Amino acid sequence: MRAILDFLALIDRRIIYAVLIFAIILPLFLKPTLPSSPTKEVIEAYNAVESLKEDDIILISTDYGPSAYPELQPVLEVVLEQSFKKNVKVLLMTHWQFEGLIVGINAIEKVAKRYNKVYGKDYLILGFKPGVLGVMIGLSEDFRKVFPTDYYGKPIDSYEIYKKLIKDDTVLNYKDINLLFGFEAGATGDSWVQIVQARYGVKMAFAVTAVMAPGYFPYYQAKQIVGLVGGLKGAFDYESLNKSKGLASLIMISQVVVHSVILVFILLGNVGFIIRRILG
Repeated sequence: MRAILDFLALIDRRIIYAVLIFAIILPLFLKPTLPSSPTKEVIEAYNAVESLKEDDIILISTDYGPSAYPELQPVLEVVLEQSFKKNVKVLLMTHWQFEGLIVGINAIEKVAKRYNKVYGKDYLILGFKPGVLGVMIGLSEDFRKVFPTDYYGKPIDSYEIYKKLIKDDTVLNYKDINLLFGFEAGATGDSWVQIVQARYGVKMAFAVTAVMAPGYFPYYQAKQIVGLVGGLKGAFDYESLNKSKGLASLIMISQVVVHSVILVFILLGNVGFIIRRILG
């Protein structure tokens, strides 16, 4: 009995690490299904994209880097899937020079290929320009003032998608945007709301990292944004609404298992410690 209690109270850390590694890897292969209960703000973000019609325009801003990839990339891919399924026109931009371009281009090219979408006809990569406030205000006048050329250096007004999007005039600006979806790992989202939504009334939703989510809830509660996807749990719920099992679902399963294992180890250690003290 004493040996068992000593083992429980003083479990070798190498055993703990080995079990945790096994707990992380095993669910990735077994791929069990977890129940999902999406929150209202996630459902409304999903519905905002679902409500778009053919030839509507969604402006996507990928303002994050690889460090936020597990939380935001799954949502970005689902939003792109929704958009391309409905033949919505997609404009992609970023305020993060290198990182935002990497994650954004990686996702849009991957999903566009899956749905046989053509660059310049179905979607356009605007790219990056420095100066967050100047960019946002400039877009209100004419997208060509900020992005005269696309990411590849070709004039944006030379593409078929641009000519189709300008509609009844020769200018593309916020009045033509049906939804702005921001993917945020920093403070850029605050500027989107405080400048673009407040001044120009653009409908917008956000996917943000878990640490950023509390700062964005006031915007949602004030109805300045129509939906909010926060952290890995929000990404998992968003995938569930789309009935897809992507990166967020895989990571969420491993996270649940690992957290459960850690709690078991904490419980065993404390039980062993307490009984040892009682028995002297």
